[in-house]
Amino acid sequence: MTITASTFTPEIVRTRHIKLPVTLTVVTVLLALLFVFSPVTGESIFRISDRISFTIADIHVASAPTMWISWVILAVLAAWTWWDAVAYRRTGLWVSIVFAVIAMFAFLTWAAQDGGVVPVAGTLAGALSLSVPLVYGALAGVIGERGGVVNIAIEGQLLLGAFTAVLLSSITRNPFVGLVGAIIGGVMVAFVLAAFAIRYLVDQIIVGVVLNVLVSGLTGFLYGALLAPNEAALNNAVTFPRWKIPLLGDIPVIGPVFFNQTFIVYLMYVVVAIVAWGLYRTRWGLRLRSVGEHPQAADTVGIKVNPTRFWNVLLAGAIAGIGGAYFTLVSVPQFTKDMTAGLGFIALAAVIFGGWDPIKATLAALLFGFATSLQNLLSVLSTPIPSEFMLMLPYVVTILAVAGFAGKITAPAADGSPYIKG
Repeated sequence: MTITASTFTPEIVRTRHIKLPVTLTVVTVLLALLFVFSPVTGESIFRISDRISFTIADIHVASAPTMWISWVILAVLAAWTWWDAVAYRRTGLWVSIVFAVIAMFAFLTWAAQDGGVVPVAGTLAGALSLSVPLVYGALAGVIGERGGVVNIAIEGQLLLGAFTAVLLSSITRNPFVGLVGAIIGGVMVAFVLAAFAIRYLVDQIIVGVVLNVLVSGLTGFLYGALLAPNEAALNNAVTFPRWKIPLLGDIPVIGPVFFNQTFIVYLMYVVVAIVAWGLYRTRWGLRLRSVGEHPQAADTVGIKVNPTRFWNVLLAGAIAGIGGAYFTLVSVPQFTKDMTAGLGFIALAAVIFGGWDPIKATLAALLFGFATSLQNLLSVLSTPIPSEFMLMLPYVVTILAVAGFAGKITAPAADGSPYIKG
């Protein structure tokens, strides 16, 4: 029998996506168990205002009814995702966002039982503050991996940036000089990464891990030998003050959170916008993406693959260095050993969760920052959750987000692969 074009029907392969439905179902079941075995009474209070910049009446809700109504909505959303999966449809992103918001509202209602107060504005401000280094680190990761270089060394770039920032700011009594020092520190780590990974073709993962250990040991040694004995002169940074933007800073709730900040936070807004625009709208972004997706094709049209990767790894290091400066020029005016506490690895998770996109990676970093802020809030509310779990919370959210909510994600095709011309 001869098969002609008119009689041949291609087979359509459909994939059923069940990762999201499973994740939402597990979260819904866990919340139900929490509400059943730890019932609440009374009311929960959500404080919208910060009582300084603006005043809005507190919102009082009946704890138990609010929790269970929210849970019913979560169950409906989880069932929706299963219906989409059975029909081979992809569930819209809005379902995950709405589910996460309602689940968080229900959980906070449970945590603030019996008259507990949830400071909404304060929690958001804390989340933003904790997210700033993550955002800078995530942008550094996006730039590096879009160019084909896995930047495991984000942790080291943050840490050396924090060290050089406090040292130069303490010596010169100028936070801007400290910021420049942080950029130099981040670039130094990135230079070593680029040299070994691109020039000498050493495995990028191994180089990144070794750099993190090296920087941790180096800064720990210099802290003990240099900073600790001369704390007043070398470990006492001049920090950036808060600058309130007129009009914008007076907007209720979001004004004090986003527009009464320091220079590094405002710079973050600019850097996120520039990277997001430049990656998809400029020649720089096109060349960067081309050497990360198909370096051979980029080479054939005249793009110098390895120099392009090298300079963009240095740019990523400079951005990560700014994130490191936030630790010692905004959060605290002193450097301590390993003060970045693994945030570089969470920033790397934000890159993956965000699908190697600057905006999505930034939102993922904000989510992880919120999880850390939530950890502090739950401690204040004296919830019956064990303190050990509270310390795990940011990392649990990171794993849950990447494994359950991220869906199918694909890295740049040449990510992690060295390029040998010819």
